[in-house]
Amino acid sequence: MKTDHWFYGLFQSAPDLITLLLPGAAAAPSLGPDAPGDALYRFEAPELKAVNHRLDGVLWPRGIESGTPEQPVVLLEVQMQPTAEFKHRLWAQTARFAQLHPQVQHLEVVVLVPHQRLHLGPAALPRQQQAFLADVHWLSLEQLGQLPGLDPLVSLLTLPVQPEAQIQSATQQILGSRPDLFETVVSILMERFPLLTRKDIMEIATIPAKDLRHTRAAQEWMAEGEARGETKVALRLLGRRCGRLSEATTARIQALPLAKLEGLSEALLDFSGAADLAAWLAQHGG
Repeated sequence: MKTDHWFYGLFQSAPDLITLLLPGAAAAPSLGPDAPGDALYRFEAPELKAVNHRLDGVLWPRGIESGTPEQPVVLLEVQMQPTAEFKHRLWAQTARFAQLHPQVQHLEVVVLVPHQRLHLGPAALPRQQQAFLADVHWLSLEQLGQLPGLDPLVSLLTLPVQPEAQIQSATQQILGSRPDLFETVVSILMERFPLLTRKDIMEIATIPAKDLRHTRAAQEWMAEGEARGETKVALRLLGRRCGRLSEATTARIQALPLAKLEGLSEALLDFSGAADLAAWLAQHGG
């Protein structure tokens, strides 16, 4: 789940979300922000050292390492891109997990995919793999997003695949009942629309800018966004003034704090070449 870090953060903070995704799930427990102490599951992302592959997530029933029919141990995979090796890898890593954890008696494998059209391997597979894959719970976020009356956390999962015309109503539904999720909503939309400005994202998500100043985390996010935007402008102007920048110089500029980025943006207007940039970095680059 390294490339889908917000999935990781969501299941880490709300592991009982898995109870809403398992087939034949019973009535959902409370998934509010004050419920972690009563959580049914705990989340971790273990590394299977023998094959050097990190599982996206394992959800363990608290106090029941073997799992039960009603509360199984869950292997969670998030696969948002097509890959011809996925089905074989899923089968192999599940077998390896079972080998490393012989105490597990009840195991459920859940795979989140954006839609059922995603190519994840050949149709013709060995019989053993076919039997295994038939028991995997394949969860299409596209289909999930079309269901009525979704829990806000489940709706949050579907934001990366929601049609653009429905994003505004989806975010209104989520934040109407769970305003504490606004940082996550904005983070998801920033990843989905990397070319949009913070103001554009706020308009899409219908989050008033004044609401973002209520928490320290939100203030840090806004400062980070300002720095990111300032860096893009500075690098673009420097490319015109100084020519193509080396990777080392680009990385050095990207590491500058916001105040120094603003100073560089002013100073570069007087640069005539790469030597001026080098001199400025030597004096101000830290």
